Amino acid sequence: MSHNPIRPWRNIDRRKTRQIHVGSVPVGGDAPISVQTMTNTLTTDVKGTIAQVQACAEAGADIVRISVPDEPSARALKEIVRESPVPIVADIHFHYKRGIEAAEAGAACLRINPGNIGDEKRVKEVIRAARDHDCAIRIGVNAGSLEKHLLDKYGEPCPDAMVESGLAHIKILEDNDFLNFKISMKASDVFMTVAAYTMLAEQTDAPFHLGITEAGGFVGGTVKSAIGLGNMLWAGLGDTLRVSLSADPVEEVKIGFEILKSLGLRHRGVNIISCPSCARQGFDVIKTVEALEKRLEHIKTPMSLSIIGCVVNGPGEALMTDVGFTGGGAGSGMVYLAGKQSHKLSNDQMIEHIVEQVEKKAAELEAARAAEAQAAE
Repeated sequence: MSHNPIRPWRNIDRRKTRQIHVGSVPVGGDAPISVQTMTNTLTTDVKGTIAQVQACAEAGADIVRISVPDEPSARALKEIVRESPVPIVADIHFHYKRGIEAAEAGAACLRINPGNIGDEKRVKEVIRAARDHDCAIRIGVNAGSLEKHLLDKYGEPCPDAMVESGLAHIKILEDNDFLNFKISMKASDVFMTVAAYTMLAEQTDAPFHLGITEAGGFVGGTVKSAIGLGNMLWAGLGDTLRVSLSADPVEEVKIGFEILKSLGLRHRGVNIISCPSCARQGFDVIKTVEALEKRLEHIKTPMSLSIIGCVVNGPGEALMTDVGFTGGGAGSGMVYLAGKQSHKLSNDQMIEHIVEQVEKKAAELEAARAAEAQAAE
């Protein structure tokens, strides 16, 4: 639950699920909602893939998924896992041996559909490998690759078909006494996705991996994901998520965190509150925010910064942020610290000074957190 006794209208009651682990990352239960992405390099390009994994981890990814389509990729995965700073999910389709090889290579999770990797004997071999190597499984139901008998039954991809597919895959794992799994019910259609997850939530306590699959490019995919994921997260669904964009995986991570931050479900880095700017602005808001976003990417401490062009809403927004700047007149504005007016500042010194103030505040917050942790020991 996202509990806010002062502003109860912001509370979110999360669906109760059992907890599993993807490597060192807990998923489900009362664990924070984790953010995932997927590499788009060739897996056999070990150096390039490791570099992308590390960039995603630096951006905040808790888990990274890597496609393992063939035997050379499975061999490369072992080295990638060894160098990765975060748990790796191996994306497996059809070839059951790739699942076994990925588990042996150290993958923390296998993304499979138990029903499309062969007969019962092969499924049991993959489950045995996952169990032997402490590897979780994600059942990945996708509207674009539903089983033929379900398409024949329902006529087209739909929430009922997706849920029936998901429950059938769950039964396979549970019949083999394997409970270390999560499940996703993805479609490129927002309505279908939300309906499928909502229906399935009534029938299992498995953790949910959320996503709108094949959402599109950076702008369109971000909007679709924000609507779909935001809807489900607000309703309490979701234990881990991926924003699927035809873009740099690092951008997927950033958008994922922004969605969670907007709902108060995760906090990481600087949350910039800024106005769209208008003729009243006392400085170039758009260019200033663009510069500050880049300059403050290194800050991991959760904190807030308001950048408002004029005094209409500026002072009010600054009351609720750690650091704030409100445009005034004559080429200067007002700096706010901890919600209070602090000092005037000329516009040409603004960016450097704000970066300094944010870094100083981040250091103070981290020191206070460390002191609290030490006192609790």
